[in-house]
Amino acid sequence: MSLTKTTNIDQITVTENGIILYRNATRIMEDGVQLSQTYHRSSLTPGQDLTGIPANVVAHCNVAWTEAVIAAYQAQVAAQQAGA
Repeated sequence: MSLTKTTNIDQITVTENGIILYRNATRIMEDGVQLSQTYHRSSLTPGQDLTGIPANVVAHCNVAWTEAVIAAYQAQVAAQQAGA
């Protein structure tokens, strides 16, 4: 009987305004049979500091976050704050 715990990013989504959503799945396995699974979801906004973020998520951010996407997101946030 061998118990193992694996953790990996199993889902990455880019929204239309550039926000990156990703899901970390943790699985407990016994002799190849999954006993349990939990998820932890996180989000990143365009231009956010990526220190400590998994490499595969950073790769998606580097592709999705063009200067235009970052500028549009910042303008959207500023407009929302001005209207609030």
